[in-house]
Amino acid sequence: MEKFKPTSVKADRNERVLKISWDDGRESIYPFAGLRAVCPCVECKGGHDNMGGPADPAQVRDARDSGITVTNLQAVGAYALQFFWSDGHDSGIYTWEYLRQSDPALAE
Repeated sequence: MEKFKPTSVKADRNERVLKISWDDGRESIYPFAGLRAVCPCVECKGGHDNMGGPADPAQVRDARDSGITVTNLQAVGAYALQFFWSDGHDSGIYTWEYLRQSDPALAE
């Protein structure tokens, strides 16, 4: 897969979405509920054997809003974001590649 880099990242707490503008001109909009549903950490994935695969964009698009929100967002080097969720969870590292592959607009 081609490597894309973000040019802008914004967590909109009013709309409850993360907006990423990419260096190829694409804009991706991710519902918070969908991002929380596809957390890539070992705990959420159910063990190390389930790690590494891309998220299902349809799961990101269709996740039911449970009211969980982003309380903080932090860059991890130049390759990822770490989300701090209102439910106390904060161990998922979402790489740019993972986010790009998870774009709800890619759901069939």
